[in-house]
Amino acid sequence: MALITCNDVSLGYDGRIVTENINFNVNTGDYLCIVGENGAGKSTLMKAILHLKAPTLGEIRTGDGLKPYEIGYLPQQTMIQKDFPASVEEIVLSGALSKCGLRPFYNRSEKQMAKDNMHKLGILELRKSCYRELSGGQQQRVLLARALCATTKLLLLDEPVAGLDPKVTGEFYELIHKLNQEGITIIMISHDIKAAVTYASHILHLGKSQLFFGKKEEYMVSTSGLLFQNTSKLGGDEYESST
Repeated sequence: MALITCNDVSLGYDGRIVTENINFNVNTGDYLCIVGENGAGKSTLMKAILHLKAPTLGEIRTGDGLKPYEIGYLPQQTMIQKDFPASVEEIVLSGALSKCGLRPFYNRSEKQMAKDNMHKLGILELRKSCYRELSGGQQQRVLLARALCATTKLLLLDEPVAGLDPKVTGEFYELIHKLNQEGITIIMISHDIKAAVTYASHILHLGKSQLFFGKKEEYMVSTSGLLFQNTSKLGGDEYESST
């Protein structure tokens, strides 16, 4: 059974519909990249998957035993968040809050999970460091470790490499790819078509006139895929950010 099923969903904000008739499903082990033009509703869709925003029409269901609190989320960072005055360890541990219930403290298992995830992402030696003093790439690793404390099933990533230099971007993509190979399902918003077709198993293209969902090989020869590739080669910025 699919982890996420999206049936005839329409999305809107500010009183207007931006995308209609979205249909797709995400199975365990998939790596789905969501791409498309500005204002097409990519981030709005991710919020709907997280139950932070209701679709205008249609439904989004979770399955295969997935609970809403078992989804790890790495949102786009704001400048205020980048300046957050907490330690790396405190931020990573906060990903386990949903597991605490009414308990006002983290137990030994949760603390060990945070330590393991910091080690996995190469930031264990930074655990006592102040988050706001880290580089952009280090901050993203901290937030990814935090998301991993919330889930062993599904990660939602909203433009996770925005603002990172090419070397750090490549390293971060490899980290995400490795997590997927280890069994974590990935849904990622990206404007980077090269990365999308390199790492993803499936592509969801949102657009005002073109919608596509399928395997990346099918996308590369579709009308949406060919247009996206040609626009990127011409240096156009029509697809450079998400909404």
